[in-house]
Amino acid sequence: MAQEPSVNAHWRDSARPARFFIFDAQAVFPLFLFLIHIKLWTFILAIVATIFFTLLNRFGFSVMVFLRWARSFFAGPRKSAIPWWMT
Repeated sequence: MAQEPSVNAHWRDSARPARFFIFDAQAVFPLFLFLIHIKLWTFILAIVATIFFTLLNRFGFSVMVFLRWARSFFAGPRKSAIPWWMT
């Protein structure tokens, strides 16, 4: 049976991120993949990925923001105006 909405519910609550206990639902998604393919290596991979995504969430990064930050970190402060294939 579906529960009736709470009297205190408000439409602004629909913008809150989905949670699975204390974890963000997107961070726990690898555990769902483990349930589809139950092996030791997928369990370890799911735990590592969940910890990684939880840490990203803790520091306020999304996955795309983290990838941009990592690209900027590895590329360094100097950007060449000439593409590598023209040098």
